[in-house]
Amino acid sequence: MSEEEQVPAAEDNVHEQLAMEKERLDKLYVAYQALETDFSDAKAHIEVLEKDAIDKEIEKEGLEALLNEKDNRIRELEIEGAKAGTRVKHLEPELEKTQEMYTREQARLGRVFEVAEELDTALQTSMVEMKARDDWYAQHMKLFEDLSEAIQTRYAMIDSAVEAYKEFEEKKDLFKERMEETLEAAKEAASEMPTDEEGDSDDGPEEDDH
Repeated sequence: MSEEEQVPAAEDNVHEQLAMEKERLDKLYVAYQALETDFSDAKAHIEVLEKDAIDKEIEKEGLEALLNEKDNRIRELEIEGAKAGTRVKHLEPELEKTQEMYTREQARLGRVFEVAEELDTALQTSMVEMKARDDWYAQHMKLFEDLSEAIQTRYAMIDSAVEAYKEFEEKKDLFKERMEETLEAAKEAASEMPTDEEGDSDDGPEEDDH
């Protein structure tokens, strides 16, 4: 082959190699992209797993704390239960006394309720009687008013008669006093008048003078 023929053949080989290299690079790029995608997915999955692990750890710690708190609470309740049992033993006599007092109070209250019912019945009866009395009074009120007016008139007449009698007694005493004064005056006047003998003695000498 001549040199001119060998140059195009070499160029063709170069193009073929370039094409092959390009194809290989494209495949490598595609494989790289697929690998990068897988890596991203794996990384994201790892992050999710790590987050899940952290959450589970937190949850585990929370559960442990909750269990510890529950155990502590159970122990506290057991202690309180033991104390309560002891208190109940000490309070049983007081409870019996309280029950006995409650029974007595219940009986007493029952009697009180009975008395209250009796009082209510008596009150209802009294109210009925009072209403009957009020009705009777309302029906006979005019009679009472007339009777009261008649009594007041009678008292006025008695007072008037007493006043008239007192005035009559005063006038009678005054008349008696005036009569006594008049009689006394008449007696005094009579005692001052000359007697007949004195008159005769006075007339005798006059006749002798004539």
